[in-house]
Amino acid sequence: MQLNDLILRQRARWQFSLILSAVALVIAGFFSLAVGEIFILPWSPEGALEQQFLLQLRMPRLFAAMAIGASLAVSGAVLQVLLGNPLAEPGVIGISGGASLALVILLFFFPALSNPMITMAVAMAGALCFTLILVGLSRRRKVSTTRLLLIGVALGILSGAVVTWAFYFSDDLNLRQLTYWVMGSVGGANWTQLSLLFLVIPVLGWLCLQGQKLDLLMLGENQARQLGLDVVAFRWRLILVVSLLVGAAVALAGVIGFIGLVVPHLLRLSLGTENRYLLPLSAICGALLLAVADIFARVLLPAAELPVGVVITSLGAPVFIWMLLRSQMD
Repeated sequence: MQLNDLILRQRARWQFSLILSAVALVIAGFFSLAVGEIFILPWSPEGALEQQFLLQLRMPRLFAAMAIGASLAVSGAVLQVLLGNPLAEPGVIGISGGASLALVILLFFFPALSNPMITMAVAMAGALCFTLILVGLSRRRKVSTTRLLLIGVALGILSGAVVTWAFYFSDDLNLRQLTYWVMGSVGGANWTQLSLLFLVIPVLGWLCLQGQKLDLLMLGENQARQLGLDVVAFRWRLILVVSLLVGAAVALAGVIGFIGLVVPHLLRLSLGTENRYLLPLSAICGALLLAVADIFARVLLPAAELPVGVVITSLGAPVFIWMLLRSQMD
């Protein structure tokens, strides 16, 4: 009886957290649409100018921030299980860097080909290459989780070095585009780019429904096989899906780090490790975090706009250091 009561209380905590986070996301969405140089009530914009601001600038920006935040948070949660590393995250272990590197090559050498679908395909290919490297290394017993994390950091540094070379040799137009990708911003999102969401949202929804299989994978490969899970096929599906989500996020907004690390890790610390609840809650909290960060990026400076990637990094880096110190003490 006590065990059943404990299970019911834990389930109630997850459900309450899901409802609370969803309400907070709705409130953050309202403020994202309303605040700015001109305050606009989303349900009743006054005049053609306010309506244009709302429909052409703020609404695409909000949808992009929510989709990117959800994609990165869920990708981080999946990678932490897939690699067996609680510090795994698309930005920290270099996967976002691989997508960014592929996009920089596209923008630098083939700028005429940069439409939404091609940019996402190229970014996905770059993310997939780096993901395959890391997953391949993680399956070798000689590579510890700490060493794997360092390899991912090194891959990120390598991609950053190539991007720096691109800065050095680029002209003014390419330089502005490269700056946008490196700093991370949802300010340039438009409805044409958001056509990517027709692919991202179903994939994100499918991934959020894989929690029970991820719970089996956390038990170990042998135990998961004995319980009926095709581990190899499932792992490959996860690799492809994570690469697609990270590639789409980088294609829409550039490199935005730490969301995939901080959100699922803090949720695990505070609520538990049940992935069937953790994945959808990570999606909601990731969308909430990036939407709130974008609001601050717009309103902190009166005459300028901060890149949201810089805001997230400024908030996430101290948390990452705390997480490293805490894991060492444990």
